[in-house]
Amino acid sequence: MNAGLGLLAASVLCSVTVAILLKLARRYDIDVRQAIATNYAMAAVLCVSLLKPDLGRINLQGGNLLLLGALGVLMPSVFVAMARSVRYAGIVRSDAAQRLSLFIALLAAFVLFGEPVTTTKLAGIALAFAALFCVLRRPADAPAHDGPPHAAWMWPLAVWAGYGTIDVLFKIMARSGSAFPGTLLMVFLLAGVLMTLYLLLARTRWQARSLAAGLLLGLMNFANIYTYIRAHQTLPDHPALVFASMNMGVIALGTLAGAVLFREKLSAINLIGLALAIGAIVVMMPR
Repeated sequence: MNAGLGLLAASVLCSVTVAILLKLARRYDIDVRQAIATNYAMAAVLCVSLLKPDLGRINLQGGNLLLLGALGVLMPSVFVAMARSVRYAGIVRSDAAQRLSLFIALLAAFVLFGEPVTTTKLAGIALAFAALFCVLRRPADAPAHDGPPHAAWMWPLAVWAGYGTIDVLFKIMARSGSAFPGTLLMVFLLAGVLMTLYLLLARTRWQARSLAAGLLLGLMNFANIYTYIRAHQTLPDHPALVFASMNMGVIALGTLAGAVLFREKLSAINLIGLALAIGAIVVMMPR
Protein backbone atom coordinates (compact mmCIF):
# COMPACT_ATOMS: atom_id res chain seq x y z
CA MET A 1 0.00 0.00 0.00
CA ASN A 2 2.79 2.45 0.93
CA ALA A 3 4.53 1.89 -2.40
CA GLY A 4 1.30 2.61 -4.27
CA LEU A 5 0.66 5.78 -2.31
CA GLY A 6 4.22 6.88 -2.98
CA LEU A 7 3.70 6.38 -6.71
CA LEU A 8 0.48 8.39 -6.53
CA ALA A 9 2.22 11.23 -4.73
CA ALA A 10 4.97 11.19 -7.38
CA SER A 11 2.39 11.29 -10.17
CA VAL A 12 0.59 14.26 -8.62
CA LEU A 13 3.90 16.09 -8.11
CA CYS A 14 5.02 15.45 -11.71
CA SER A 15 1.68 16.62 -13.13
CA VAL A 16 1.81 19.91 -11.24
CA THR A 17 5.53 20.31 -12.03
CA VAL A 18 4.67 20.24 -15.75
CA ALA A 19 2.30 23.18 -15.21
CA ILE A 20 4.95 25.03 -13.16
CA LEU A 21 7.55 24.54 -15.92
CA LEU A 22 5.12 25.92 -18.51
CA LYS A 23 4.41 28.88 -16.22
CA LEU A 24 8.14 29.62 -15.90
CA ALA A 25 8.82 29.37 -19.65
CA ARG A 26 8.14 33.02 -20.41
CA ARG A 27 10.21 34.22 -17.45
CA TYR A 28 13.29 32.38 -18.76
CA ASP A 29 12.64 33.16 -22.44
CA ILE A 30 11.84 29.55 -23.35
CA ASP A 31 10.17 28.86 -26.70
CA VAL A 32 7.40 26.53 -25.53
CA ARG A 33 6.95 25.10 -29.03
CA GLN A 34 10.57 23.91 -29.15
CA ALA A 35 10.32 22.55 -25.61
CA ILE A 36 7.18 20.61 -26.52
CA ALA A 37 8.85 19.09 -29.60
CA THR A 38 11.85 17.94 -27.53
CA ASN A 39 9.53 16.74 -24.80
CA TYR A 40 8.10 14.10 -27.15
CA ALA A 41 11.56 12.85 -28.09
CA MET A 42 12.40 12.36 -24.42
CA ALA A 43 9.01 10.77 -23.72
CA ALA A 44 9.49 8.32 -26.63
CA VAL A 45 12.91 7.23 -25.33
CA LEU A 46 11.53 6.71 -21.83
CA CYS A 47 8.51 4.85 -23.21
CA VAL A 48 10.78 2.36 -25.01
CA SER A 49 13.05 2.00 -21.97
CA LEU A 50 10.41 1.56 -19.26
CA LEU A 51 7.20 0.32 -20.90
CA LYS A 52 8.94 -1.85 -23.53
CA PRO A 53 6.10 -1.64 -26.08
CA ASP A 54 5.43 -4.50 -28.49
CA LEU A 55 5.05 -2.69 -31.82
CA GLY A 56 3.63 -5.82 -33.38
CA ARG A 57 0.47 -5.45 -31.30
CA ILE A 58 -0.39 -1.98 -32.62
CA ASN A 59 -3.53 -2.07 -34.73
CA LEU A 60 -3.09 0.22 -37.74
CA GLN A 61 -5.98 -1.12 -39.75
CA GLY A 62 -8.83 1.02 -41.09
CA GLY A 63 -9.91 3.85 -38.86
CA ASN A 64 -7.18 3.22 -36.29
CA LEU A 65 -4.65 4.96 -38.52
CA LEU A 66 -6.90 8.03 -38.59
CA LEU A 67 -7.27 7.87 -34.82
CA LEU A 68 -3.50 7.70 -34.43
CA GLY A 69 -3.11 10.69 -36.73
CA ALA A 70 -5.71 12.64 -34.77
CA LEU A 71 -3.88 11.88 -31.52
CA GLY A 72 -0.57 12.91 -33.08
CA VAL A 73 -2.03 16.31 -33.97
CA LEU A 74 -4.06 16.82 -30.81
CA MET A 75 -1.34 15.95 -28.29
CA PRO A 76 1.05 18.81 -29.15
CA SER A 77 -1.85 21.18 -29.88
CA VAL A 78 -3.35 20.64 -26.44
CA PHE A 79 0.10 20.94 -24.86
CA VAL A 80 0.42 24.38 -26.48
CA ALA A 81 -3.08 25.23 -25.22
CA MET A 82 -2.02 24.12 -21.72
CA ALA A 83 1.01 26.43 -21.91
CA ARG A 84 -1.22 29.34 -22.96
CA SER A 85 -3.75 28.51 -20.28
CA VAL A 86 -1.11 28.40 -17.54
CA ARG A 87 0.27 31.73 -18.77
CA TYR A 88 -3.01 33.63 -19.05
CA ALA A 89 -5.35 31.85 -16.63
CA GLY A 90 -2.92 30.40 -14.11
CA ILE A 91 -1.96 26.97 -12.82
CA VAL A 92 -5.06 26.55 -10.64
CA ARG A 93 -7.63 26.98 -13.41
CA SER A 94 -5.55 25.04 -15.94
CA ASP A 95 -5.04 22.00 -13.71
CA ALA A 96 -8.71 22.02 -12.70
CA ALA A 97 -9.80 22.22 -16.34
CA GLN A 98 -7.52 19.31 -17.25
CA ARG A 99 -8.88 17.15 -14.43
CA LEU A 100 -12.52 17.99 -15.25
CA SER A 101 -11.93 16.81 -18.84
CA LEU A 102 -12.48 13.25 -17.62
CA PHE A 103 -16.22 13.97 -17.69
CA ILE A 104 -16.06 14.32 -21.49
CA ALA A 105 -14.94 10.71 -21.57
CA LEU A 106 -17.86 9.84 -19.29
CA LEU A 107 -20.32 11.49 -21.70
CA ALA A 108 -18.69 9.59 -24.56
CA ALA A 109 -19.20 6.36 -22.61
CA PHE A 110 -22.95 7.00 -22.72
CA VAL A 111 -23.13 8.15 -26.34
CA LEU A 112 -20.47 6.02 -28.07
CA PHE A 113 -19.96 2.96 -25.91
CA GLY A 114 -23.49 2.27 -24.70
CA GLU A 115 -22.72 2.56 -20.98
CA PRO A 116 -25.92 2.77 -18.91
CA VAL A 117 -26.90 6.17 -17.54
CA THR A 118 -27.31 6.37 -13.77
CA THR A 119 -28.44 9.12 -11.43
CA THR A 120 -25.00 9.18 -9.79
CA LYS A 121 -23.22 9.68 -13.10
CA LEU A 122 -25.61 12.42 -14.16
CA ALA A 123 -25.05 14.15 -10.81
CA GLY A 124 -21.29 13.92 -11.30
CA ILE A 125 -21.55 15.45 -14.78
CA ALA A 126 -23.80 18.26 -13.52
CA LEU A 127 -21.33 19.06 -10.73
CA ALA A 128 -18.44 18.98 -13.20
CA PHE A 129 -20.06 21.49 -15.56
CA ALA A 130 -20.97 23.76 -12.63
CA ALA A 131 -17.37 23.50 -11.42
CA LEU A 132 -16.01 24.33 -14.86
CA PHE A 133 -18.22 27.41 -15.09
CA CYS A 134 -17.09 28.65 -11.66
CA VAL A 135 -13.39 27.86 -12.19
CA LEU A 136 -13.27 29.74 -15.50
CA ARG A 137 -14.73 32.94 -14.07
CA ARG A 138 -12.05 35.64 -14.04
CA PRO A 139 -11.76 37.83 -10.93
CA ALA A 140 -13.01 41.34 -11.70
CA ASP A 141 -9.85 42.89 -10.26
CA ALA A 142 -7.39 40.56 -12.01
CA PRO A 143 -4.21 42.43 -13.02
CA ALA A 144 -3.81 43.53 -16.63
CA HIS A 145 -0.71 41.41 -17.25
CA ASP A 146 -2.88 38.29 -17.05
CA GLY A 147 -3.66 38.95 -20.70
CA PRO A 148 -6.88 39.77 -22.54
CA PRO A 149 -10.08 38.95 -20.58
CA HIS A 150 -11.14 36.15 -22.93
CA ALA A 151 -7.81 34.35 -22.44
CA ALA A 152 -8.72 33.56 -18.82
CA TRP A 153 -11.53 31.25 -19.94
CA MET A 154 -10.79 30.45 -23.60
CA TRP A 155 -7.51 28.58 -23.03
CA PRO A 156 -8.66 26.52 -20.02
CA LEU A 157 -11.75 25.62 -22.04
CA ALA A 158 -9.48 24.47 -24.87
CA VAL A 159 -7.50 22.39 -22.35
CA TRP A 160 -10.72 20.84 -21.03
CA ALA A 161 -12.04 19.97 -24.50
CA GLY A 162 -8.66 18.85 -25.84
CA TYR A 163 -7.69 16.49 -23.02
CA GLY A 164 -11.21 15.09 -22.92
CA THR A 165 -11.11 14.34 -26.66
CA ILE A 166 -7.68 12.70 -26.33
CA ASP A 167 -9.00 10.47 -23.55
CA VAL A 168 -11.93 9.39 -25.74
CA LEU A 169 -9.62 8.64 -28.69
CA PHE A 170 -7.34 6.52 -26.50
CA LYS A 171 -10.38 4.57 -25.26
CA ILE A 172 -11.50 3.94 -28.84
CA MET A 173 -7.99 2.74 -29.75
CA ALA A 174 -7.92 0.45 -26.71
CA ARG A 175 -11.28 -1.10 -27.63
CA SER A 176 -9.93 -1.88 -31.10
CA GLY A 177 -7.23 -4.09 -29.61
CA SER A 178 -4.20 -1.80 -29.75
CA ALA A 179 -1.86 -2.25 -26.77
CA PHE A 180 -1.47 0.93 -24.72
CA PRO A 181 2.39 1.12 -24.57
CA GLY A 182 2.80 0.72 -28.33
CA THR A 183 0.03 3.20 -29.11
CA LEU A 184 1.53 5.70 -26.67
CA LEU A 185 4.96 5.37 -28.31
CA MET A 186 3.52 5.89 -31.79
CA VAL A 187 1.63 8.97 -30.61
CA PHE A 188 4.77 10.42 -28.99
CA LEU A 189 6.78 9.87 -32.18
CA LEU A 190 4.11 11.28 -34.49
CA ALA A 191 3.48 14.29 -32.24
CA GLY A 192 7.20 15.02 -32.07
CA VAL A 193 7.65 14.75 -35.84
CA LEU A 194 4.65 16.96 -36.61
CA MET A 195 5.73 19.59 -34.08
CA THR A 196 9.26 19.61 -35.49
CA LEU A 197 7.97 19.94 -39.07
CA TYR A 198 5.82 22.87 -37.99
CA LEU A 199 8.83 24.58 -36.41
CA LEU A 200 10.93 23.99 -39.54
CA LEU A 201 8.23 25.42 -41.80
CA ALA A 202 7.94 28.41 -39.47
CA ARG A 203 11.72 28.93 -39.86
CA THR A 204 12.17 28.78 -36.12
CA ARG A 205 15.46 29.93 -34.67
CA TRP A 206 16.49 27.03 -32.46
CA GLN A 207 17.54 27.75 -28.89
CA ALA A 208 19.65 25.39 -26.80
CA ARG A 209 17.90 26.45 -23.59
CA SER A 210 14.46 25.70 -25.08
CA LEU A 211 15.58 22.25 -26.21
CA ALA A 212 17.11 21.55 -22.79
CA ALA A 213 13.90 22.70 -21.10
CA GLY A 214 12.02 20.27 -23.35
CA LEU A 215 14.07 17.36 -22.02
CA LEU A 216 13.05 18.23 -18.47
CA LEU A 217 9.45 18.75 -19.57
CA GLY A 218 9.45 15.36 -21.29
CA LEU A 219 10.90 13.69 -18.19
CA MET A 220 8.18 15.14 -15.96
CA ASN A 221 5.42 14.50 -18.52
CA PHE A 222 6.34 10.84 -18.95
CA ALA A 223 7.01 10.35 -15.23
CA ASN A 224 3.46 11.53 -14.56
CA ILE A 225 2.08 8.89 -16.95
CA TYR A 226 4.42 6.12 -15.78
CA THR A 227 3.86 6.58 -12.04
CA TYR A 228 0.09 6.76 -12.56
CA ILE A 229 0.12 3.46 -14.48
CA ARG A 230 2.36 1.86 -11.84
CA ALA A 231 0.08 3.11 -9.05
CA HIS A 232 -2.85 1.30 -10.69
CA GLN A 233 -0.71 -1.84 -11.02
CA THR A 234 0.50 -1.65 -7.42
CA LEU A 235 -3.02 -1.03 -6.05
CA PRO A 236 -5.15 -3.23 -8.33
CA ASP A 237 -7.85 -3.62 -5.68
CA HIS A 238 -8.17 0.11 -5.01
CA PRO A 239 -8.96 1.82 -8.34
CA ALA A 240 -11.18 4.38 -6.61
CA LEU A 241 -8.31 5.42 -4.35
CA VAL A 242 -5.98 5.91 -7.32
CA PHE A 243 -8.60 7.76 -9.36
CA ALA A 244 -9.69 10.14 -6.60
CA SER A 245 -6.24 10.74 -5.13
CA MET A 246 -4.75 11.64 -8.50
CA ASN A 247 -7.45 14.08 -9.51
CA MET A 248 -8.02 15.71 -6.13
CA GLY A 249 -4.29 15.74 -5.41
CA VAL A 250 -3.52 17.65 -8.62
CA ILE A 251 -6.27 20.20 -7.94
CA ALA A 252 -5.12 20.70 -4.33
CA LEU A 253 -1.37 20.88 -5.08
CA GLY A 254 -2.00 23.02 -8.17
CA THR A 255 -3.99 25.47 -6.05
CA LEU A 256 -1.20 25.61 -3.47
CA ALA A 257 1.50 26.08 -6.12
CA GLY A 258 -0.44 28.82 -7.87
CA ALA A 259 -1.10 30.72 -4.64
CA VAL A 260 2.35 30.35 -3.05
CA LEU A 261 4.71 30.42 -6.04
CA PHE A 262 2.88 32.78 -8.38
CA ARG A 263 0.39 34.62 -6.15
CA GLU A 264 -2.51 33.70 -8.41
CA LYS A 265 -5.68 35.47 -7.33
CA LEU A 266 -8.87 33.44 -7.00
CA SER A 267 -12.32 34.84 -6.40
CA ALA A 268 -14.91 33.28 -4.13
CA ILE A 269 -16.68 31.75 -7.14
CA ASN A 270 -13.37 30.22 -8.31
CA LEU A 271 -12.92 28.58 -4.90
CA ILE A 272 -16.50 27.29 -5.06
CA GLY A 273 -15.63 25.83 -8.47
CA LEU A 274 -12.63 23.98 -7.02
CA ALA A 275 -14.84 22.58 -4.26
CA LEU A 276 -17.43 21.49 -6.84
CA ALA A 277 -14.68 19.84 -8.93
CA ILE A 278 -13.58 17.76 -5.95
CA GLY A 279 -17.23 16.99 -5.22
CA ALA A 280 -17.76 15.77 -8.78
CA ILE A 281 -14.73 13.47 -8.50
CA VAL A 282 -15.95 12.07 -5.16
CA VAL A 283 -19.41 11.41 -6.62
CA MET A 284 -17.87 9.53 -9.56
CA MET A 285 -15.65 7.31 -7.41
CA PRO A 286 -16.48 3.63 -8.04
CA ARG A 287 -18.45 2.16 -5.15
